[in-house]
Amino acid sequence: MTVIVRPRPDERLIGDGDGSVQVHMHDPLKIDGAKVFAIYGKGGIGKSTTSSNLSVAFAKLGKRVLQIGCDPKHDSTFTLTGRMIPTVIDVLDGVGFHSEELRAEDFVVEGRHGVMCVEAGGPPAGTGCGGYVVGQTVKLLKEHHLLEDTDIVIFDVLGDVVCGGFAAPLLHADRGVIVAANDFDSIFAMNRIVAAIKAKSANYGVRLGGVIVNRSKDTDQIQKYNDATGMKMLAHLPDLDVIRRSRLKKATLFDMEQSPEVEGVCNEYLRLAAGLLAGVTPLDATPLKDREIFDLLGYD
Repeated sequence: MTVIVRPRPDERLIGDGDGSVQVHMHDPLKIDGAKVFAIYGKGGIGKSTTSSNLSVAFAKLGKRVLQIGCDPKHDSTFTLTGRMIPTVIDVLDGVGFHSEELRAEDFVVEGRHGVMCVEAGGPPAGTGCGGYVVGQTVKLLKEHHLLEDTDIVIFDVLGDVVCGGFAAPLLHADRGVIVAANDFDSIFAMNRIVAAIKAKSANYGVRLGGVIVNRSKDTDQIQKYNDATGMKMLAHLPDLDVIRRSRLKKATLFDMEQSPEVEGVCNEYLRLAAGLLAGVTPLDATPLKDREIFDLLGYD
């Protein structure tokens, strides 16, 4: 049986790498004016914690920030709002997908430090596509003119890049940023994400920004990978219990009781935000083959 993929009126199909045909949004759905960062990394590596603290750091630097969670778990903005907020896909379902019936406050919540929060959500398990959900979220934000007063947009994206759907935020992003720990599994996942961003950059404006090393005392394995591929470390966040406790307290690190270690991590986030605002030179990193990663990191 031959399956023919037909784009909706606001979409067109273009080549997107060998053996792949992805959906590409027309110009009206592009995010203009704001700097857009897509945060990727291995599942459970701390992307949501990193994204939320980075959002607050941008806000502390005087920027108007919008964070979009792209995970069916919809907990990206949990530490910004202190609760699980409704997802775009759920509120659309509640009005029979008649988006004209929605108000901005139905799916956008103002979190701590003025960060605006959206949870895209996801299709039911085993059905639909994450790319459709991301597309509908951006469409709603544009229809309600919510991107016009935004300086920074952060997409916090589910886990590893395994399909075109979860790579959809890269269609909108200026820079793809990876969160990884100093261990084999997260570096292996990072390598796949590097490959995905490199592939997308052939047809879209997204470029690779670098890696945020998270939950790690050391960075030696990350540095080995960076030296071999052309990647660059943007920030180093240690494995501190206070970071874990901040999530349990539904708070960002900037809202925790201050101590020298908390202040040190907050300053690293502020340094990272300032660096991203100043402009990160795009990287032309070359991903490794799977066998090469095993050999590089000392596995037999």
